Amino acid sequence: MSGAGLRSGQVAEAAGVNIQTLRYYERRGLLAEPGRSPGGHRLYREEAVTALRVIKAAQRLGFTLEEVAELLEAGRHRHGRPVAGLQGRAAAKLAEVDAKIADLTTIRTALAAAVDAGCDDLTVCASSSCCPIPFTDLAEEDRHAGPCC
Repeated sequence: MSGAGLRSGQVAEAAGVNIQTLRYYERRGLLAEPGRSPGGHRLYREEAVTALRVIKAAQRLGFTLEEVAELLEAGRHRHGRPVAGLQGRAAAKLAEVDAKIADLTTIRTALAAAVDAGCDDLTVCASSSCCPIPFTDLAEEDRHAGPCC
């Protein structure tokens, strides 16, 4: 079917997306508008499958559709010249991921401490002197000595 092109359902299935996603990416300009068959059916080139896979892979790496569109656009306008794009954006995304991991690690540590301490009531725990949850500083004046949570 390489000469005639692929219909929407074939492209969507090959790329692992649904037809609504295919059309949405087309409307957003992430995919080139396909040609039409004499009967009016959309006919995509094989490259559309690759483009869809690239878009989905970039999203799994944390890039937004806006960022994906910018990366694709930069790639289209290279004209043989190197374009700063993926390297810089990947480095920035990596820094974002590292920051999220640090935040999640802090949250995990606090939650594990709350579980280990047997905290069962948020209000009681917050007013306890041994509460491991970080908001205890907010309840400084309400703290009392006694058993933890």
